[in-house]
Amino acid sequence: MSRGTNCTAYRWMGAHPTEQDGVAGTHFAVWAPNAQEVCVICDRNHWRHGAYYLNSSDSGIWSAFMPEIGPGETYKYSIRTQSGTVIEKADPYAFAQEHPPKTASMVYDISNFQWKDDEWVDRRRQTNWFEQPVSIYEVHLGSWRRPHDGRPYFSYLELADQLIEYVHELGYSHVQLMPISEFPFDGSWGYQATGYFAPTSRYGSPDDFKEFMDRMHQAGIGVLIDWVPAHFPTDGHALGRFDGTALYEHADPRQGFHPDWNTYIYNYGRNEVRNFLLSSARFWCDVYHVDGIRVDAVASMLYLDYSRSHGEWVPNYQGGRENLEAIQFLKDMNTTLHGEFPGILTVAEESTAWQGVSRPVYDGGLGFTMKWDMGWMNDSLRYIRRDPIHRRHHQNELSFRMIYAFHENFVLPLSHDEVVHGKRSLLSQMPGDDWQKFANLRVLYGYQYSTPGKPLLFMGGEFGQWTEWNHDTELDWALLRFEKHDGLRRYIGDLNRVYRDHPALHQLDCEPTGFEWIQADDAANSTYAFARHSKDRRETVIVAINMTPVPREEYRIGVSDPGFYKEILNSDAAIYGGSNLGNAGGVRAERVPMHGREYSVKVVLPPLAVLMLAIQHPEPEADEESA
Repeated sequence: MSRGTNCTAYRWMGAHPTEQDGVAGTHFAVWAPNAQEVCVICDRNHWRHGAYYLNSSDSGIWSAFMPEIGPGETYKYSIRTQSGTVIEKADPYAFAQEHPPKTASMVYDISNFQWKDDEWVDRRRQTNWFEQPVSIYEVHLGSWRRPHDGRPYFSYLELADQLIEYVHELGYSHVQLMPISEFPFDGSWGYQATGYFAPTSRYGSPDDFKEFMDRMHQAGIGVLIDWVPAHFPTDGHALGRFDGTALYEHADPRQGFHPDWNTYIYNYGRNEVRNFLLSSARFWCDVYHVDGIRVDAVASMLYLDYSRSHGEWVPNYQGGRENLEAIQFLKDMNTTLHGEFPGILTVAEESTAWQGVSRPVYDGGLGFTMKWDMGWMNDSLRYIRRDPIHRRHHQNELSFRMIYAFHENFVLPLSHDEVVHGKRSLLSQMPGDDWQKFANLRVLYGYQYSTPGKPLLFMGGEFGQWTEWNHDTELDWALLRFEKHDGLRRYIGDLNRVYRDHPALHQLDCEPTGFEWIQADDAANSTYAFARHSKDRRETVIVAINMTPVPREEYRIGVSDPGFYKEILNSDAAIYGGSNLGNAGGVRAERVPMHGREYSVKVVLPPLAVLMLAIQHPEPEADEESA
């Protein structure tokens, strides 16, 4: 473990039920190189140090076989430090942990589950997700829905059945789960994990989570999980000062303590720590068949001076601010996961101008499949929050994004981060009266789905919660009784179906040939128009956006081709809660030059609305030789 890269440490580290000389028991192994003694403590020895000793080794790993201890039994490691103090720690490699606030690890056999998702995994392996309609529904399992029978949470199995039905209804391709690695404090939402190999016991057992994954896959739904290798909490039973010394973290607080979150920072330069994290990333793909990981807080990993003032950080050996060890770790992680699990997605939450986050490692990048476009999110929300009368002065806040739109492979996130800490819900952030708030939100979603990138929306945004997200209660599902909220939910479902059914809207999300501005400078009217093209150029979708509450009755848009342009989506439709202005199913191009094009269409552009018009191009006629 201390030499070279190993991503499968979970196969022998931790607690593994087994037999030895015909006797059933459990083999324990833990890394504590600076300990004087390590014991397993449990009910059988009354949680006292000194009964079940582990054997030391030159590598710093303590291990032993303990007869009679089997699945379902709880335990911890009791460690005598160099100073003689005895501390108790949960198992870093435990496959299960007690339900918080209890903190003991649990022996669990993870080898018996029978998967039925072979067809999904085979299809995933052969899929080029860049060209597929990937739309992501971000979910916090503990507050999506809650039972009304006194229980705090639904189980993984109950959640699977409910999510499958709802996600199918809305047309999402993937769900993204906020961290499900075991964590002690509900208010961290899972972003301060203590169980890097244990799905949280809040919703059931490890096998229950496997069943959740299996059902989702059999229903054709991909599952991404949030994963947090940037930092870990200081809870006494966790990784911090694990054997009495700074083992997983740096000893120097300028390198090993995160002031923003009051957490420890991993020592990525230590081989055993890298292997621990690499093994965890691989574990979720291997053991739980997850379809990818979204890596949280990547920016804090890349820079040694992240959120620090002068004198509060230590430069790298070259004198720079880049965390070279963390960078190498991310490259190793992506290389390993993409090499061993073809078709999985790795997504970076990274908010800086770092180059090549989603470019291959062999091409100098970090190797992620995709990256969250935080610039798109910030610019779009800043613009849409403005009163429409002022938007003419900020036209480039939306158009600027296309300057860099293809530098990375982007996910376009409207995530949980935008509806917490006093920011209010997305609907409440919109300007105007209630009608305008809903119309503005429909415009924002229509823009998100029509501009290049893969859309992500946090739960509750699909039907317009009025209050910001609260992890202590379920979403306000009662709002669906009201027409405007149900209309917004119906709109999201239609957006997903249009996005999925029209290749022009997704096939070239990551290629500049799939996008073409028609006009982005009509600031006087606060309108935009652009074209999206399919890979084979058989389809073009014209997108027109009106960012004011003033309808444009005869708005002319330049197009390159003659023919009939079918109205495939109008966010102002009455079924969504709009005013129902539209184009009677579509418009025909006229030979009237506009916007540098030979033809144009004259449309009714509704107030605060997104309009999508599709034209199918005929197949090119085969020449005589090919015929």
